[in-house]
Amino acid sequence: MTNPVYIGKSALRSNVLVAPMSGVTDFPFRRVLAQFSPGLVVSEMVASERLVEGDAENLAKASGKGVINPLSVQLVGRDPYWMAEGAKALADAGADIIDINMGCPARKVTGALSGSALMREPKLALEIIEAVVQAVDLPVTLKTRLGWDHETLNAADIAKDAESAGVVMLVVHGRTRCQFYKGEADWSAVRAVVEAVKIPVFVNGDIHDGQDALAAIDASGAVGVMVGRSLIGRPWDILDIRRAVDNIVARPISSSQKADVAVRHYKDILSFYPAAKGVRFARKHLAGYCDHSGLSKTDPLRATICQSQDPTEVEQALRQALAHMAEAA
Repeated sequence: MTNPVYIGKSALRSNVLVAPMSGVTDFPFRRVLAQFSPGLVVSEMVASERLVEGDAENLAKASGKGVINPLSVQLVGRDPYWMAEGAKALADAGADIIDINMGCPARKVTGALSGSALMREPKLALEIIEAVVQAVDLPVTLKTRLGWDHETLNAADIAKDAESAGVVMLVVHGRTRCQFYKGEADWSAVRAVVEAVKIPVFVNGDIHDGQDALAAIDASGAVGVMVGRSLIGRPWDILDIRRAVDNIVARPISSSQKADVAVRHYKDILSFYPAAKGVRFARKHLAGYCDHSGLSKTDPLRATICQSQDPTEVEQALRQALAHMAEAA
């Protein structure tokens, strides 16, 4: 890999990172993604105050010690005290990196004045960053959007404050909060952040393959990319993106290997969660594997995969679906 990126004293193994995605990058999916060796696989966001209170759901979201390496956990909140205490709890739980969420556009997050809503309050944003950095002896990273809306494109200013406070890496999604996921990510707008700081900046948004990744890096000047929802149902696509960005040589994986990945992922979900919850959580990933396999919404095989309560039946149907994809190709 050319030009490795350092987080603290450690070099990332890849300049392709996997985004924190609420309800998606739980421990089972992060374990799947990690086998393709991205630089980081960041956890879904963990609520700082609930984490400190010992909430089991938030503790589960932060899991991965000894399996996900390095273990990067994203922390969300708007109170500097609780964010600092949450960072300490994560450090005690084995986190290697703390990522601060200032990019989530979801209404339930911004409605609590957290996530990307903090970009409207740069003074408070800086207080939170300083509190987290001072609370732990771990690298602290930050994920933002371009700004709240096109009238307040202040990502570069927040980035400069974050760098001064001790943040060691930034990820910028090329949309404002008010855009949510509409339109196209503006990779070129991320260049203002890259030029404002000396720490590594990664570009995020609308990156689906190696060609997108190279275009995003070229437009933004970023050192690498962070990839998100395009990996649902196709985690092996990390390899394609790594071939382009990291200039690695890696064989494409076969349909049978893809089936092994999908089945193992499904089994991990069922073992990680209580029974009913596991079945429910598995559906979004199973639907993703179906989409990748080219199964239509009305295909009986898809109905079996996404609706059956029998794990053996689901596993057999998954293998059949991925074999169907190979035949179609």
